[in-house]
Amino acid sequence: MTTHTRHADGKILAEKAGPVGRLIFNNPEKRNAVSYEMWEAAAAVLQDFAADPAVRVVVVTGAGGKAFVSGADISKFENERAEMEEVRRYGTMTEQVYAGLHAFPKPTIAAIRGFCIGGGLGLAVACDIRLCTTASRFALPAARLGLGYGFAPLRRLADVVGLPSAKEIVFTGRQFSAEEARAMGLAHRAVPDEDLDGLVEEYVAQIGANAPLTVGAAKYILGEVAKDEAARDLDEAKRRVEACFSSEDYREGRRAFMEKRAPRFTGR
Repeated sequence: MTTHTRHADGKILAEKAGPVGRLIFNNPEKRNAVSYEMWEAAAAVLQDFAADPAVRVVVVTGAGGKAFVSGADISKFENERAEMEEVRRYGTMTEQVYAGLHAFPKPTIAAIRGFCIGGGLGLAVACDIRLCTTASRFALPAARLGLGYGFAPLRRLADVVGLPSAKEIVFTGRQFSAEEARAMGLAHRAVPDEDLDGLVEEYVAQIGANAPLTVGAAKYILGEVAKDEAARDLDEAKRRVEACFSSEDYREGRRAFMEKRAPRFTGR
């Protein structure tokens, strides 16, 4: 069964279908530029997906076919980001979404068509896997707008593409191609537009069919690997690995292998 919900006057859409949750930025007339209310709604959708055991993988995408997310809605800056207090409020909300997505307990996929700019690039690097079309375009034009870009989003960018590429992206503010994105490790795969949906479905089918406890433990541990050594919780990492071996899914995986059939994992 597929369920659909609308938020922020329909500019944020949420969809659940089997093991897949989809967060869709739906402001195509502005290339999916994002307002404060849209960020707020996106945070609520992600919280719902995280709490739903039926959702095993999340896809983040944009509506309309011309943009993933093209960044902040600049037309709203005078109302949302003109004064320092408003800048801080806006920054707190956007970081809540980025950090929540980056630390999301389940695998996340950015399905990118068209422009992936500014806040869109921040969303993409917060996801685990980034799939794009060969016509996609990427940029972080903060320097062309006089915006400050903080430690957390720049660290996530540098963790994905490396410091040299992060510096080029930020210092120039230029747009770069899908081919360049793939070469620097930002995009895992770049395919023709007509193949993107099928590629995304291939990924979600593979991830959704795997053992949720194993995938969740691996995501947690890889997140700890990315932290400074003193901040790592190795006891929790060990607990999650042991929980996999104590699970019904581990027994099901063994039985399925011996019976030469596909396993049916429940997350227990």
